[in-house]
Amino acid sequence: MCNNTLGFLAINKPLGLTSHDCVSRIRKIYKTRRVGHGGTLDPGVTGVLPIAIGKATRLLPFLKASKTYVGIIQLGIRTNTNDLEGEIISKGSWPKLNIDSLENCLNTFEGVIEQSPPIFSNVHIAGERAHRKARKGETFDLPPKRITIHKLQILNWDNGNGTINIKVHCSPGTYIRSLARDIGEKLCCGAALAKLHRTESSGFHINDAISLPYINTYGKYIKPNLINPLRILNHLPNMKLTDEESSSWRNGKTIRIARDRFNYSLDPPKEGVIPKEDSVLILNNEDKLVGLAKFNQELLIIQPKIVFNAIS
Repeated sequence: MCNNTLGFLAINKPLGLTSHDCVSRIRKIYKTRRVGHGGTLDPGVTGVLPIAIGKATRLLPFLKASKTYVGIIQLGIRTNTNDLEGEIISKGSWPKLNIDSLENCLNTFEGVIEQSPPIFSNVHIAGERAHRKARKGETFDLPPKRITIHKLQILNWDNGNGTINIKVHCSPGTYIRSLARDIGEKLCCGAALAKLHRTESSGFHINDAISLPYINTYGKYIKPNLINPLRILNHLPNMKLTDEESSSWRNGKTIRIARDRFNYSLDPPKEGVIPKEDSVLILNNEDKLVGLAKFNQELLIIQPKIVFNAIS
């Protein structure tokens, strides 16, 4: 593999595999250890899993920060994992609700809220994953985290079966299993997540996603084409360097710039050409990505944060 490889894949993660399983497969196909993912999915969850390959792994922190899920919540049941894969703690009936009263309940979860992660999760406690401590039977509490539910929509309500089909647009770090649990507690009947599929993650949509590449018994495979980072990072402003500036850039030097140098793939900010983001994509005169800079609005300078060769 060329050392200048730089790009993304969006995998439609299949049921039963971990995010690390998908990363391991991609490492074998592209023959590099330099592969990372943009947001863990539990084995029982399907959908969009962003994969960064080569130098694109350095760009993972700059991806868009929102995720969207569709799922099914089962009322009347509590489990130790907050989904139907876990051990049942209690089981019972659920209240008869009309759609308006159910929407009023779910509306209380929109906005910035405090959410406690499931004890069966990847959260670290004193250097150990919470799910490992839970499987050993240890008792502990996880502190709540501040997350944002941008929108929580009811797609279908089946009062007879006690199932709520939902769509959730949320911030990173949100546990939909915890959301299901908390909705059940709010309704005083308990609830667990029955099914979950991620339709959008960090700028990648399910329409971008491909099946996890397959390696047959003879070691043969088809290497998918990579997604250009400029397409995924289009929420950031970009700036094209002159030949002289490119030389300075490759040497890691700070560059003074004019106010009208920035371009926007998306709508520019209303207040003018100065970007809201302090991160700016840097292009060469062939419109190839050569790195990412920090923009100082007071001094009107860009300082290199990530420098690499142009992509083809």
